[in-house]
Amino acid sequence: MKLIIIGGGPGGYETAAEALSRGLEVTLITDGPLGGTCLNEGCIPTKTLCRFAEGLTGERLLDASEMESFQGVKAGVVQQLQGGIAGLLRKAEVVYGKARFTGSKTVAVGETEYKADRIIIATGSVAASLPIPGAELCLGSREMLSLPQVPGRLCVIGGGVIGLEFAGIYRAFGSEVTVLEYCPGILPRFDEDLAKRLRLSLKKRGIAIETSAQVTEVSKSDGGLSVKYILKDEEHSVEADVALMAVGRRANTEGLGLEAAGIACGRRGIEVDSNMRTNIPGIYAIGDVTGGIMLAHYASFQGRRALNDILGETDNIRFDICPAAVFTVPEVAAVGLTEEDCKARGIDFKAHKAMYGGNGKAVSMGATEGYVKVLTEGEEGRILGVHIMGAHASDIIHEAAALMHFDANLLQARDIIHAHPSLSEVLQAALRS
Repeated sequence: MKLIIIGGGPGGYETAAEALSRGLEVTLITDGPLGGTCLNEGCIPTKTLCRFAEGLTGERLLDASEMESFQGVKAGVVQQLQGGIAGLLRKAEVVYGKARFTGSKTVAVGETEYKADRIIIATGSVAASLPIPGAELCLGSREMLSLPQVPGRLCVIGGGVIGLEFAGIYRAFGSEVTVLEYCPGILPRFDEDLAKRLRLSLKKRGIAIETSAQVTEVSKSDGGLSVKYILKDEEHSVEADVALMAVGRRANTEGLGLEAAGIACGRRGIEVDSNMRTNIPGIYAIGDVTGGIMLAHYASFQGRRALNDILGETDNIRFDICPAAVFTVPEVAAVGLTEEDCKARGIDFKAHKAMYGGNGKAVSMGATEGYVKVLTEGEEGRILGVHIMGAHASDIIHEAAALMHFDANLLQARDIIHAHPSLSEVLQAALRS
């Protein structure tokens, strides 16, 4: 069976590698470098800069030579991982160029046409922007990752994951940082209690945050840029050297020629069912292009589901249990329902909490800021959600995801032995609180 995959990001290349291992003939078409947004201008580069930011307090502005050194290391990390992906795909036909549908089983790149039994669309997403005057003066995440020098003043438009990670990085590098968020709180899709705690923590680190702020215009000023916004019916402005537009992402469908194949596309992205099938038999879509949860690991597992459907196999992937992490200082991670979700659905729940300050490993690390919250159905029922703020939250959350995958209840989870001293004991403490 021949399979065409359009897109070289995590959803695309991981699905391609898995398809090769299962005996399919694979053609992967990508209009950018292997690894997609995640590797080249997203997850990996930002985490490399996060690593450099660790331990820095922002007391001084890093100089150009320091930034040049960081950029060199970052480029090396990306290059190394690109080489690894190329190795995974050595038995695939990799085509570089913009793909467009010419029929329900054919895709063209330039003047060359490719045909396959099955096609998976994994073209990802592109950065969104506010429809305001001066939006073109703002930088996106791609440009922020390659700045040759640290801006003295940075205004971040958007208090979501991307915006907060860059705010934390550049504050540590010495920038004066202001975050403007339209919603009443930062991290709008996260647990409100967790988001409020993180906001206080970021403010202690010198990051100014304004919520319920409607940005209306960005303009040039004598000192750089002026970002205007409305707060409580009054107009305000922030002066900055650099403004980052971080207001989310949208499905990347432009130029795909979906109409040539008759593929249905909604307001948010390509429409798919639970097996990632589009409305056209034999054509699937996975990842950000479907407009759902825009996370690299979510796309990868959607690709696995699509491939299983193509091969007539089943799996036990639970897309309702997908951990998410934010690499601020401290880290934030979550999986499952929030308190707000439970209230909206009329679920009787109980919140169980424990603080990092009571954990021996956290005390020895000097990382006592943070907490774990576990939500259960009733007093001791199934674990519905886990929310963590603190050191290594992005690692600890996966134990919670595993427990939830198998519908563990509070009593079962309490009986699992944890190593001492370890940060994961904070989760155990919450379970036993």
